[in-house]
Amino acid sequence: MEGLSVSQHRVTQLLQRWSHGDDFAVAELTPLVYEELHRLAHHYMEGQRPDHTLQTTALVNEAYLRLADQTNPNWQSRAHFFAVAARAMRQIVVDYARSQRSQKRGGDALKVELDEAAIVSPEQSREIVDLHEALERLGALDSRKAQVVELKYFGGLNYDEMAEVLKISRVTVRRDWEFAKVWLYTELHDTA
Repeated sequence: MEGLSVSQHRVTQLLQRWSHGDDFAVAELTPLVYEELHRLAHHYMEGQRPDHTLQTTALVNEAYLRLADQTNPNWQSRAHFFAVAARAMRQIVVDYARSQRSQKRGGDALKVELDEAAIVSPEQSREIVDLHEALERLGALDSRKAQVVELKYFGGLNYDEMAEVLKISRVTVRRDWEFAKVWLYTELHDTA
């Protein structure tokens, strides 16, 4: 793959070995992807409000546990792995936000295995759930555009990586991203 660093190529090789049942590949892979997962989670958390106290490390740990717990994974590439990681992080944050909203209403909260210190304000919980619901509506209209948002916003993937995961051109990814940003902005800010 042109443009991939040696470590990125190594990650892809290890993911493919893991997909073929090599448990030693997982042990070698962990330190290589953990730092990148932390960077992605940090990137995601930077986009949150300043008073957001969900801990990046708790998000990374939970996402990694979900990824590592898969039986018979079929990792196609490094970009595919991080796309799945982005989806896992999104789901963790949404589950946690829903849990916070449920507790506020006095209902039975969903159990999410996050650090006790990972508290999300009620306003933040509402915004996360609203974004998730808007992404679900976008996905019903155009699933690929919703995937582009998930990969960019939650996964921090660049246009080339998204194009690889989605098997489309870089230009199409950019167009989908531009459309989705406008659509989501309108959906989230339309008070009429």
